[in-house]
Amino acid sequence: MSSPEHSGAETPLSCEYAIIGTGFAGIGMAIALKKQGRDDFVIIERAKDVGGTWRDNHYPGAACDVPSHLYSFSFEPNTEWSRVYPSQPELHAYLRDVTDRWTLRPYIRFEQELQEARFDEATQRWSIRCNNGLLLSARVLISGNGGLAEPKLPSIPGVESFAGHHFHSANWDDSYDLKGKRVAVIGTGASAIQFVPEIADKPDQLDVYQRSPNWILRRGDRPYKNWEKWILRNVPGARLALRAAIYCWNEMRVLGMVIHPSIMRLFERGALAHIRRQVADPALREKVTPNYPIGCKRILISNDWYPALQKPNVALLTDGIGEIRPHSIVDSKGVERPVDCLIFATGFHATENPIAGRIFGRNGQSLAEAWRDGEEAYLGTTVHGFPNLFLIVGPNVTLGHSSMVYMIETQIQAISRLLNASEERGGAVLEVRDEVQARFNERLQERLAGSVWASGCNSWYQHRSGKITQLWPDFTFRFRSAHREFNADDYRFYSDAK
Repeated sequence: MSSPEHSGAETPLSCEYAIIGTGFAGIGMAIALKKQGRDDFVIIERAKDVGGTWRDNHYPGAACDVPSHLYSFSFEPNTEWSRVYPSQPELHAYLRDVTDRWTLRPYIRFEQELQEARFDEATQRWSIRCNNGLLLSARVLISGNGGLAEPKLPSIPGVESFAGHHFHSANWDDSYDLKGKRVAVIGTGASAIQFVPEIADKPDQLDVYQRSPNWILRRGDRPYKNWEKWILRNVPGARLALRAAIYCWNEMRVLGMVIHPSIMRLFERGALAHIRRQVADPALREKVTPNYPIGCKRILISNDWYPALQKPNVALLTDGIGEIRPHSIVDSKGVERPVDCLIFATGFHATENPIAGRIFGRNGQSLAEAWRDGEEAYLGTTVHGFPNLFLIVGPNVTLGHSSMVYMIETQIQAISRLLNASEERGGAVLEVRDEVQARFNERLQERLAGSVWASGCNSWYQHRSGKITQLWPDFTFRFRSAHREFNADDYRFYSDAK
């Protein structure tokens, strides 16, 4: 393999495995391959450093809403987490440290963004082309590009005409000084509730545009004490016991989200009490109280969102945006407010990820075309029509209650078993059977139909068709057990070009 630092055009590089991305998914998959002695792999990464979403989302206050001792690799424990909930800098540092401990940087081609991956039926290999000239030929393609990789901008009349400073929260502009400016934030989701309190004191005026409020619970965060870290380092089983306790507590939410939705009323009471404690003004209370069942959208956690909205220079605006002009925003009632800087906190292309339009399987069909009515895969990992393609954090793998790192590790283990099955058959091409994928997704959607996520709200969990394409509607240990019940008959293995 030639030096990964070289980014110019070169002869196609042949490898067994090509991995997209260096977040938890890509790094975890690379480590698994190394453990198994499969070291003929290349990782393509569009940025200059590893870290995925925890590299990109560096806005003020960025942090995880899953406790640190669960939101980490089981095989790479960290007893030195500083807080119950890890911050973005700490998570990014963790991923960089894991990358270096496993000596993965020589395998990574930085500043190489996937332009096209096409399955060649003649050679039965993936032909991969990146934007900076890298060409790859790989037997297996593994995508670690999750749903929170591509920022989404809103479809608002005039948005392209805005002449002031503007950026998406996922591409935060650290060089821009908000002090003394008139700032508008569009969106009140998971990112906004973290960065708005951090920046609220800087602008002369901060307008926060909300389409619909979110259910927010108290954030039980605090620093870990030195004696607690000592116990985790030195007492046998302490770290595993803590991780297990956090895991079991989070899994209990599934009882309310899927099995007995009435249980979610307990969480709703807690969220309403949180509003009553922090918001005295009846008009603001009404604005921040959702009118849909808790859990239908992602449940957020914050202690400083409601206080930030009550600062004298902050306005929560709920009339909707009618138009964006070069230096202002006009709401649906015609009220115009001047804006110097516009910050989009409008989420990601979760249900229609642009990368799906760049991956082409048999017969030249793209993933985007296969998913035109909504994403689907078999156990979130393999897709009919796309041989030797494996997705990590694919359709219906996202969680509304626990750690995605657990799901990622589960998929990595499953992919390893599938690679073994392929190699036991002489390196045969592997493809999930159409009827197996269809049957699995039919059962999946039946289960989702009775969940809290199907209770009537509009969320990023849903495709524009209304189909819920993001969430796993069960306990995470059942996701793992479903993957462990490997049945070779679910797949087609073949060696001749088809």
